[in-house]
Amino acid sequence: MRKPVPAAITGLPIARLFEIHDCLTLALDATEHPAGYSQSEREARSYVRSALRNVGKMIGGEA
Repeated sequence: MRKPVPAAITGLPIARLFEIHDCLTLALDATEHPAGYSQSEREARSYVRSALRNVGKMIGGEA
């Protein structure tokens, strides 16, 4: 497992990382529905959650 990378090391401005975090959060919210998910939807949402966790770690250790 990779260690968290501080935002300063990535070379990305922190504002850009927050924007990416917000977009990933909105993508999860937009695809949420109570009736359940197909296998491909579960897989796609899993990738988005993983990306969201990784960006959160770069922002400042948020899990």
